Amino acid sequence: MNFRKTASLSIVLIFVFNISFAQKKAPENWFNLDKKKDNVFGVSTERAYQELLKNKKGKTVIVAVIDGGTDVMHEDLKGMIWVNEKEIPGNGIDDDGNGYIDDMNGWNFIGGKDGKNVNEDNLEVTRVYAKLKLKYDKADTNQLSSTEKAEYFKYQFARKQYLKGKQEGSMYSNLYGNIIKGIESIRKNINKDNITIKDLREYKTQNPGEAMAQNVIIQSFAKRISGKDSIPFQELITNISDGKKHFEKQVNFNYNYDLDTRKIVGDNYEDISEKYYGNNDVKGPAADHGTHVAGIIAAVRNNKIGMDGICANAKIMVVRVVPDGDERDKDVANGIRYAVDNGAKVINMSFGKAFSYNKKAVDEAVKYAVSKDVVLVHAAGNDSKNNDEVDNFPKPYYENNERASSWIEVGASSWMKRKELTAQFSNYGIKSVDVFAPGVDIYSTIPNSKYASFDGTSMASPVTAGVVAIIRSYYPNLTAVQVREIIMKSVTPIKKKVYVPGKQKEKVKLIDISVTGGIVNTYEALKLAESYK
Repeated sequence: MNFRKTASLSIVLIFVFNISFAQKKAPENWFNLDKKKDNVFGVSTERAYQELLKNKKGKTVIVAVIDGGTDVMHEDLKGMIWVNEKEIPGNGIDDDGNGYIDDMNGWNFIGGKDGKNVNEDNLEVTRVYAKLKLKYDKADTNQLSSTEKAEYFKYQFARKQYLKGKQEGSMYSNLYGNIIKGIESIRKNINKDNITIKDLREYKTQNPGEAMAQNVIIQSFAKRISGKDSIPFQELITNISDGKKHFEKQVNFNYNYDLDTRKIVGDNYEDISEKYYGNNDVKGPAADHGTHVAGIIAAVRNNKIGMDGICANAKIMVVRVVPDGDERDKDVANGIRYAVDNGAKVINMSFGKAFSYNKKAVDEAVKYAVSKDVVLVHAAGNDSKNNDEVDNFPKPYYENNERASSWIEVGASSWMKRKELTAQFSNYGIKSVDVFAPGVDIYSTIPNSKYASFDGTSMASPVTAGVVAIIRSYYPNLTAVQVREIIMKSVTPIKKKVYVPGKQKEKVKLIDISVTGGIVNTYEALKLAESYK
């Protein structure tokens, strides 16, 4: 699943908080700025270009964005998209013989040959539950082998998570609906387009729906805006309606185990060796997330349009595997292999899930990428959880607990200073999360030549992938393992204590919740790369 919004879906006010004036705004272009020069904990991209790369010319680096699709026609991405020059566009022939017809800019593994695409899909927990339910729902546990018992416990855990998620989705969908009715009723009675906290506190009602809506709005904004600041009714209703749709989608798609989207794809899902399926529609029906990720890495620099990406020499290869739901291991494995076989030297993966259907298939693809000298960069997740204790797939560790040697796991940092430097949604882990990078209020490209600010480790991962691409561009003789080592050794160390994500009363050193205890730094990474042989 794409990592974008804050993760805890049990927070009723999650969508209300999305109203723009309820947040402090980050400095413009902050993720590219430098702590010493700009007093902002960015990754020092601008300083690196100005001081270290000014008269240097790097080589082109292909960066695969494995995601939910990318708008390759965006005004700020034109010229930065990988083009398969061995393929003749639109002739319906596999000119380069790689098994994929007309794959001009990448490939879509969740589409059908007829041009249709998967959009909504179920979660992996739903698929695991559905598969194991047939086997273990009425099983006699006394008759199970040791292998079956392990699988049975997995079924029990999946069942618990599935039922909890589905019930939560239904509950919040209804709750959001009631809040909307309450707000609309208050709006009618107050007869204003905008409302203030003062108005709400003075509003008297005996209507339970109005009272609930009144309390939700006051709790949402009382500490964020003054009593005199106005809140637009329509924006409130729009945001909460988005929340209602979100939870309705959970019930209808994410937790629907009868949903079978592979009918659209047309493959044999259980045949993991099958590689040649899908279509060449790399944008797909919902490309916001993937386009945002691509812009962070490679939006045209210094063109006075939109924003500046990190790597001026990157070419984005688009690999679509992530629906509105959980990505499937078969597609992830094939997406990684496609990227490697077609020349990608960096792979960004801003997605993750709590269950795995076929971890072995993904592990084998990761091993293949490592063997071909590719750096894999992955988002740590947005659940405010310790990845040393919970699962977030795909993982940097194989089934034998060996770690992929060119894999970088990334948590999200904020532009705010001191204890608020860690993003409160970010996952962490002293063993499993390597570095932190900017992931709060990141302004980047979205479809149709537009721009928006998103939060998430989904943004921190491409920030890091962009820095990796710069190193690979200017120091192409360094191996993927060396590049990872340079990223790890060159971080800006954070010495003061920060909040543990999700625990605003608990402070620790960043080294206590990540491997390096620091923020990715382009400037320092390039200086270190210069010293490597």
